[in-house]
Amino acid sequence: MEKALIIGSSGGIGSAIHAALARQGVDVTGLSRRGHGLQITDEASVERCLATLDATYDLIFVTTGALEVDGARPEKTIAQISASSMMAQFAVNCIGPSLVLKHARRLMPRDRRGVFVALSARVGSIGDNRLGGWYAYRTAKAALNQMLHSAAIELARTHPQMICAALHPGTVQTEFTRKYVGRHPTVSPKDAAENLLSVISGLTVEQTGGFFDWAGAEVAW
Repeated sequence: MEKALIIGSSGGIGSAIHAALARQGVDVTGLSRRGHGLQITDEASVERCLATLDATYDLIFVTTGALEVDGARPEKTIAQISASSMMAQFAVNCIGPSLVLKHARRLMPRDRRGVFVALSARVGSIGDNRLGGWYAYRTAKAALNQMLHSAAIELARTHPQMICAALHPGTVQTEFTRKYVGRHPTVSPKDAAENLLSVISGLTVEQTGGFFDWAGAEVAW
């Protein structure tokens, strides 16, 4: 039976991913702040929570992230940038997944296909940026993408069948996006989960280090 580890399993997308995998017959383990005290930006907490696990996981999926941290809304202009909000964005959206990856390497298979993915966002794409704004969130997600790309290169040396990638889920109907949806088309967490899992199932080793959207299309860096 395949095994999966979901980081952030109590969130909107994380819980939907957890449920979708369970329906597929996958043995799913979930870790979250609400259920397990996992503080993704605290390395001691990440190390402690992952140390309780001793399985080898075919899929490790980091579903955490935040568009607002401590009430700081996305910036519309450079004049709204603050050091504290940028550092908070980096902590949640880049440093947290990086710490998970650091301490999850021992849980990855070396003798078969394995996948490590984290939720990114199309607004983290530099090539696709046409509107500007949202400085802290955009740059934190761009940093996450770079981290995952670098990790894919390193993991290929020790885990030759490992796939490491960034995924854009689309605009999902969660509390995370509620205030920013506007007229933008959205999908339910259930549909987003099914879309993302379909993309994951189709990823090949040759695609490790990539950035893909919910339909499997490659997103520009």
